[in-house]
This record gives sequence, C-alpha cells and structure tokens, in this order.
Amino acid sequence: MTVPSWIYDSVFYQIFPDRFANGDETNDPPNVLEWHTPPRIHGFHGGDLRGILQHMDYLLDLGINAIYLNPIFLSPSTHRYNTVDYYQIDPKLGTLADFKQLLDAAHGNGMHIILDGVFNHTGRGFFAFSDILENQEHSSYKDWYTINHFPVDAFTPGDATDYVGWWKFKSLPKLNTNNPHVRKYILDVARYWIEQGADGWRLDVPNEINDDVFWADFRQAVKNANPEAYLVGEIWEAEPRWVGEGHFDGLMNYPLRGNIFGFVNQKLSAREYADKIEALLNLYPFENMQAMYNLLGSHDVDRLWNNLEGNLNRLKLAFLMLMTFPGIPAIYYGDETGISGGKDPDCRKVFSWQPESWNQELREYVKKLIATRKSLEVLKRGDYQRLHEEDRCLAYLRTYNDQRIVVGLNASREKREFNLDVTAFGLPGTLDCPDLIDNNACRLENGNLTLSLQPVSGSLFRISS
Repeated sequence: MTVPSWIYDSVFYQIFPDRFANGDETNDPPNVLEWHTPPRIHGFHGGDLRGILQHMDYLLDLGINAIYLNPIFLSPSTHRYNTVDYYQIDPKLGTLADFKQLLDAAHGNGMHIILDGVFNHTGRGFFAFSDILENQEHSSYKDWYTINHFPVDAFTPGDATDYVGWWKFKSLPKLNTNNPHVRKYILDVARYWIEQGADGWRLDVPNEINDDVFWADFRQAVKNANPEAYLVGEIWEAEPRWVGEGHFDGLMNYPLRGNIFGFVNQKLSAREYADKIEALLNLYPFENMQAMYNLLGSHDVDRLWNNLEGNLNRLKLAFLMLMTFPGIPAIYYGDETGISGGKDPDCRKVFSWQPESWNQELREYVKKLIATRKSLEVLKRGDYQRLHEEDRCLAYLRTYNDQRIVVGLNASREKREFNLDVTAFGLPGTLDCPDLIDNNACRLENGNLTLSLQPVSGSLFRISS
C-alpha cells in the first residue's frame, strides 16, 4: 500500500480561505470589503481560519471529512500564491495557534486537512528575492532564481525579462530548484508543516519543476514525517508519470471533470464518455486511480453552476457521476449550494451564510449522495465495469467483495427504459433493486436487469441477494 489508508474514505471540500467565513474581525485589514461585495483581483473580504473553525458543524452536517485549503502562508494577495514567508500563517487569516486549533477540531472529528504547496515560485517579498532586489549582483541569493541580467527590475509594468517568472509574471519569480540550498529549503518547509499536524500537500504546478529526483526527495521527506500524508499534484492532463512511489498519490482529475461535463451537456455520447473514462482508469495503477482528487470545480475554473447553465437536473447528474466514480470526490466550496461565477475572480465569490440563498434541493441531494457513498465500501474501493451504453444512457457496475451497485445515467431529454443482460456479471437471480437516492426501483430477473430513467437523471441501485 503506497497511498494513505484514510484517503479512500474521504470526501474533500476545497476552501479559498478569504471567501469562506470571517470568524475574527480583529485580523481584518482596514480596507476590508463588505462580505457580499463582488470579488476583485485586489481586495480582501476577511475570511480566516477561525471562520472555518466556527463553521465546522456545517461541513460535518454535509458529510465532509477532508479539507483542501488554498494557500494560507504570508502573502500580499488574496490568492496567496505569491508566498512571502512559508513558515508564517498570514496574519489576515490568523495565527499558528488558530491553525493548530483548526487541526485539533478537524482531527477530533475524523477530518483531515491538506495544504497548498506553492514551491515553483515565490512572491517578490520572499527573503531571497528581496535580497536580490536590494543587493543585485552582490546578493548571496542570486542563484536561488534564474536571473537573466542585472539590474533586476521587479516592479515596472510588463513581463518579467530580467529574471524568469512563472508565465512571465513579475510578481511570481520562479525558484531555481537545481540549487541544493533551494531544494533543502523546500523540503524543510514541507516536512515542518507535516510535523505541525497537516495531513498532506496539494502541489501547485508541479510539472513546472520538471525534476523526478526532486519530487522523489520531496515525497520521501513528507512520508518520513508521516507515512499517511496525502500528496496530490495539480496536473491538468492525464499523465501517469506523476503518480507512484517517486511522485504523488493522486492528481487533480481535471480530465474526468471535462468528460463529465461533456456527457451531461450532451456533447459526448454514452459510448464516447465511457471510452474516455475507461481509458483514464486503465492509464493508472488502480490504487492510484482510487486516490485521484476528483473534482467538478476549483478556484481556477468557472463555477459548476455556470458550466451546467444552472440546470438543477444536470447539476444532480454531475454530482452523482462524481460520487460513484473510482477516486476521491471533492467539492469546491459553495458548489453544493448553487453559487454561480465565471472566470477568476468571479469563481472566488464569498460563501453566503444565509440559508435562504442556498439551493436547498441541490444541497440536500449532495448531502444524501455523500452519506450514501460513505456508507458503502463498494463506492469507495470497488472495481468498475461498463454494463451498457445507448445514445445518451450509460449503466455501470461497481463491485467490492459481496457488494454490488449499478449506476444508471440518462443525459437525454426523454425518459428511457432499457433491459440489460447481466448474466455474465454473476449477479443474483431475481430481486427488486432499490434506488438508494431517489426511491425509484429496478428489477433483476433471470439475469435481465430492467432500468427506467427519467430525463436528465441518474439512479444508484443496490444489487444484493
């Protein structure tokens, strides 16, 4: 077993800290924005660690048992991907004591927390880069970055030309990870926060550090501190190189997200969708496939609501597909309540704590899906087999020991009924199969499974003797 044992039982919730909840107004900046002000590139809303702690009951009620936090270290921006100090919690978010209290509350409730590791680049205020700006070619840290020429100008508008910046952003100078001092610094940071109690790392743009030895060393440093720490890489494409003993336990599964949208939005037929996701399943060792971070939304893409045009049936169908596919389901904060939003910064709106503003039907559906998934080992650890595809309809089987679940999906606008010959799958003889989500039913009789699906809907059937 190379992946953490706890990860199979997890349902993640991604939190963008400045936008989730303001639990301590004393750490707000003097120009803090009103909570429901539309998000901007610049402008803090006051969300913090105590806000998350104070709303732990909301997460537990939803069924969440793992959190991925966007960056929490000292930084001048709301997104905090331009780190100034990797050893300091940003004071706008709270203190180390607040972080420890959040960890204690999470761990006390059987919840894990992973942090966002931004090690490809830093902010301009990071001590090594500040030293370069101050001392130029005389700096002791000039080899911590790739400097093209001196003097280094980091503030005149325009692309980074004096030094290498991530995507040429002057605000994101890229670290030189070939430098052994830089490597040691990063590994020390990674180990330190695991020792403080964090349960793993989500690694930002790890493919930008295109160095297998570095990532093997990183993995060893983290796993030595806690063998059960979870490592997930932000790799946007299907790339088996990035999982396994030398890299990460799983990846952010953006390819699955794209295929789910394609099926739900009727851009992929059932066969096209099934072929694509089965290719994904066959690309990775099954252990790592089950440790993939499966998502429908994140801080880097348009909101789920927008991608599915606010269609409640499509939203439900997408969540059903997410919760029944091998891997770890993850919810971007607020997607379960129907928050809308386009590209950054609109996808980073504040969470509304007024329940009357929530799409209650969607939230209750997601909550039921989570509870169902957590109650069934077959959905957390089971194999996947395609049973049938027909136009916009798909059925697949999940099996684990003596547990069997059939998932039926209908992305079309018409009611569909079809009969499946399942004699080859060793299913029981004759029984009624309850729908675990919508209280519908299917019938298994003499090796023939009959499914009836409403337009743009899905069903989850327990098949047991």
